[in-house]
Amino acid sequence: MDRSPLVTLPPELTQPRARSEARFIMGVDGGATKTLAAVLDIADRRVHLGHGGPSNEDAVGAQAAVQALLGAADDALREAGVEERELAAAVLAIAGTDTDSVIANVHAAGNESWIVVNDVVGAWATATGAAQGVAVISGTGSNVFGVGPAGSWRAGGWGHVLGDEGSGYWLGVESIKAALCDREASGPATALSDALVSFFGAHRVEEVASRVYSQPLSKGEIAAFAVETARIAAAGDAVACELYVRGARELGRQVAAVIAETGLAEGRFPVGLIGSVFRAGAVFVDPLSAVIHEVAPHASVAPVEMAPVGGSLLLAARACGAGEDVQAAELSALLDGAMSAAAPPAQG
Repeated sequence: MDRSPLVTLPPELTQPRARSEARFIMGVDGGATKTLAAVLDIADRRVHLGHGGPSNEDAVGAQAAVQALLGAADDALREAGVEERELAAAVLAIAGTDTDSVIANVHAAGNESWIVVNDVVGAWATATGAAQGVAVISGTGSNVFGVGPAGSWRAGGWGHVLGDEGSGYWLGVESIKAALCDREASGPATALSDALVSFFGAHRVEEVASRVYSQPLSKGEIAAFAVETARIAAAGDAVACELYVRGARELGRQVAAVIAETGLAEGRFPVGLIGSVFRAGAVFVDPLSAVIHEVAPHASVAPVEMAPVGGSLLLAARACGAGEDVQAAELSALLDGAMSAAAPPAQG
């Protein structure tokens, strides 16, 4: 059986580059619901943003995905007042299972020099500053990727049918199962049952089960219930708390595999937690940290604050030899400022 890494870094991101005087670089974060592009003016320390629709090929198809990516990129370039030829490097981190297909379409559109990677690579760069360490993603789905002295390795990321352990979707499904067990008296009573009925506007728990098959409820709709699971766990519900412990064990098993395969176990390195599910806080982060520290006692486990598109920008800086000029902490602040300025004003 093939034992090669499931995701590898392009040579442009692994081979040392001579330091350059690059001024403009671009990063793009493409997902199932939206696309965000950012052009960084290294000289002026300013970020210019562009927005687009979904760019996950699994969700919208290859042509629509590439149109969204290019549209967001054009938007950011226009905001920055620069042309594509002025970019020293561009890295696009996109969600989806067939990155090669998107690469082919991006290059066919005339952007041969742009580097396209899976979004888990961008997440790793966001989590670690593009240094050795591990990114753990838990949003609607879940995924783990790391880079260490032995190379790179990915675990998870198989989608909601075959994987996504410890994700919002997984928690949503397991919450529905727990409510059904409560309903039929084969499992313990839980506040998840009443919350499920209220959240989905149903009359009975079994009605929600029927909707899973008959409508059916979408992946996103099921994952959205994880917010309620977190609230109920925070209130002390034993069943909801146990779901987070189980999710942490499953996700932690994948993190452990990545740590082992990358040769990180004995060192000190960051494990960055990215995604909405980690907003549940200690009920999820603590048991996951415990699992990680069993195999890597010196790992530093913490949620990541930088916007995901920051990882693409860090990789672009590395690709053109400007890595020393773009530091993660400053970039995070620049992105926060640009995103705040671009946000619509609050309604009074």
